[in-house]
Formats: sequence, C-alpha cells, structure tokens
Amino acid sequence: MAMSGLKKKRRIQVVALAVVALALSTALIGYAMRDGINYFRAPSQIIAEPPAPSEVFRIGGLVEEGSIERGVGEVIRFSVTDGGASIPVTFTGVLPDLFEENQGMVGTGSYVNGVFEASEILAKHDETYMPAEVVDALKAQGVYQEPES
Repeated sequence: MAMSGLKKKRRIQVVALAVVALALSTALIGYAMRDGINYFRAPSQIIAEPPAPSEVFRIGGLVEEGSIERGVGEVIRFSVTDGGASIPVTFTGVLPDLFEENQGMVGTGSYVNGVFEASEILAKHDETYMPAEVVDALKAQGVYQEPES
C-alpha cells in the first residue's frame, strides 16, 4: 500500500513541476516578445504620446535637412521628421553609407528626456525599401513623394 502512495505523490510532484516550468517559459517568452516587437512610431506620434524611457521602439521618418552634427567622439546628433514634428536623435557608432539629409531612416532605441537615443540606425535610400509605416506617416503629413520609376 505504501508503494502506490509514493508513486502517486511522485506523479503529483512531476505534474506540479511541469506546470511551473510551463508558466515560467510562457512568462519568459512573453517578456522577450515585448522587447522584440519594437513598436514603430512616427515623430508626430512620439510628440503626441511620449513613450516611457524604458520602452524600446522604432522611429522612422526623414533625416531633417541641416540637422546632422558630428560631435566629439563617435556621437552623432540629427533630427528625424515626418513633416509634422521633429525628434532629436543621438547615435553612437558608424552610420550606414546611405545615411544623409532628406533621406528616409529607421532607428531603434528609446526616448529619454526628449531625445531619441538610437542603438541602431538603418538608412532607407529608396522608397521601395521604406517600411509601409514610414510611408503612411509621411503621407499623413503630406511630405511623401512617390518615387519616379
């Protein structure tokens, strides 16, 4: 009698452990996804609803003319605009070759004290490579030009 009671207890422990492991892995996946999704925002949306400094997201728009400043060291400052609003950006590192004024760009990072601190910058030289969200945001502000084919 004592033996079958032990087996039952063992089975309950295994099931309980499996439930805990499943809950833990689900929580970890959810947490990873939260950071991995990187919601996209246009400058006007950031001004309207500033994200929390801890939130990592993508910003997209045009590099504002005359805004690129190559500072001391590797820090580069510029502004991203969608025609309706402009957000200052800081980035440390090497910019992509196609990065220039009046060209599309997408950056990943966070918005801290009114400045977008980018961890990654992608240049979007050709509208065909520009994310649909950027095109939509630029069209909404009336600054998007259709590419000449």
